[in-house]
Amino acid sequence: MEKIKRVSPTTKPKVISLNMDAAFFFERAVQSLDRFHYDKALKYFRRAAEFEQDNPVNHCNLAGVLSEMGNYEESNRILQQILDDIDPTMTECYFYMANNYANMENYESAEQSLVRYLENDPTGQFMDEAEEMMDMLSYELERPAPLTSIKSREGLFEHDKARALLEEGKFAEAVRQLEKIAKKHPDFTAARNNLALAYYYMGRFEKALETVQGVLEIDPGNLHALCNLAIFHQHFGNKEELAELIQLLRKTFPYQHDHVFKLATTMGILGEHEKAYHLFKRLLKAGEGTEDPCLYHYAAVAACHIGRYAEAYRQWKQVEKLDPGADISKFYLEQLRNRETSDTAPTWSYHYHLPFEEQFRVLEKSAQGIPEQMKKDPLVRSSFFWALRHGDIETKLQVIQAFGLIADNEVRDALQDFILERKEDDYLKKVAIFVLRSMGVRDPLPAVIENEEIMVEASPYSPQLPVWDARWQHVMETALSHMHKRYDMIQQYDLEILWVEFLTKMYPNVPKIQKSEGWAAALEYLIAKMHRRAISYQEVSARYGVTVSTISRNVKLIDEACGLREKMEAIFPKFTSI
Repeated sequence: MEKIKRVSPTTKPKVISLNMDAAFFFERAVQSLDRFHYDKALKYFRRAAEFEQDNPVNHCNLAGVLSEMGNYEESNRILQQILDDIDPTMTECYFYMANNYANMENYESAEQSLVRYLENDPTGQFMDEAEEMMDMLSYELERPAPLTSIKSREGLFEHDKARALLEEGKFAEAVRQLEKIAKKHPDFTAARNNLALAYYYMGRFEKALETVQGVLEIDPGNLHALCNLAIFHQHFGNKEELAELIQLLRKTFPYQHDHVFKLATTMGILGEHEKAYHLFKRLLKAGEGTEDPCLYHYAAVAACHIGRYAEAYRQWKQVEKLDPGADISKFYLEQLRNRETSDTAPTWSYHYHLPFEEQFRVLEKSAQGIPEQMKKDPLVRSSFFWALRHGDIETKLQVIQAFGLIADNEVRDALQDFILERKEDDYLKKVAIFVLRSMGVRDPLPAVIENEEIMVEASPYSPQLPVWDARWQHVMETALSHMHKRYDMIQQYDLEILWVEFLTKMYPNVPKIQKSEGWAAALEYLIAKMHRRAISYQEVSARYGVTVSTISRNVKLIDEACGLREKMEAIFPKFTSI
């Protein structure tokens, strides 16, 4: 019997339909990558990108394969196209481009792309890798990268930079940075605490107090803010508030290193030396900051205040070892040795710098100006800023002179603010203007002189003279160039004042200036006499290359016109002769 062939009720298709879309080619590309078949992966990723031309991921994958195959330029072309035409928010493309440029040894372009990644990427997905690459590029380019912000660490990066400015004593610049951060991130208490300190260092006490109170409204237990507030209360003489706060701080036992250090220095400044001593010793025993001479200095000061002089001696000897170039340990060890025989009581200051008066003694002895270490010391700089705002006239005059030797942007800003203060003495403001000019500031300067807002031009301040002749300027510049580093700022300023006064008295019948050196020599001779410095006609004659008779004649003319003899006799009763 024949076997019956049955026909299937449904016909099976002989062609299998494939849905060849972007997902299909993507999967094939990934499979090829797993097998290290880069040519096939490249082909499949290209097809995926063709199917979904607006999908940046497909294009990015294509760029990735090209990079793996060493085709860095084509990879970067596609990555740039993603950013320009498809999805500008895909900021990781900058990181991939930086890698490609680095592989091509085009380090400048790699740095530019990496900086754009860090400044624009909100997630920081490749942050660790980016930091490693940045170190490598800095090494290759032999300079730090021009990075101004890190988007994924918004506020933190800027705060680190502002804190560095604070530690360098660049208070005005730090304030500008910290004010921006505090405005953008009101809950960023660390930035606001540092802003309060920056205000305080600059002598802006009301702003400092207002800022730290704002921190405590957000976080009532913030130790840094409490410590800062205690210092501010001490400054303002708020005894009741200070006593209450000290009681709280005495009972505080922090664990974190920076909290222990902050509390220790604060208690020392508040006169709670026993508490400060034990906190500093705790840090030293824990090995925290044992390479920092400041810590040993603080421990030594606290020890002195509670009568542990042998302990203080050991700590300052350690300071001497760790910071051999500084005069601080030498000064305090000398005080320690002479504490029982000296007529004046020793000064034990927690600030790691010489006392203010001692700083000026150092400056007066230094023929080279302010030592670089002093220029950069934030506590030295803060003491200058304080004194400029709150010192007596003599101290302010010393600070203005010191600022002329420091001569940086921070000093320029401080002096420009100073000459606008209505309550400040006009003589001090004129000296400050002279110092600004000596620093190279040639633009007109807004100032308040004789309670009137004026613009001070680059020529010397001479309101009674309708003109300022270039030959007069040359005389003054000749004198100042010879007096540079031999006379201080006040003496140089007095020369300018004397010359302007003489020209004003004589105008319009000013003697003809035939040789600048003759008048310049006469001015230096008179300034030296006014400040009781040893000088002779022969000395200035040799230095300026003019005859004694020329100098003598000009000295007589200036003396008679300005009445110098009478002025000097009033100041120095025993004065005999010009």
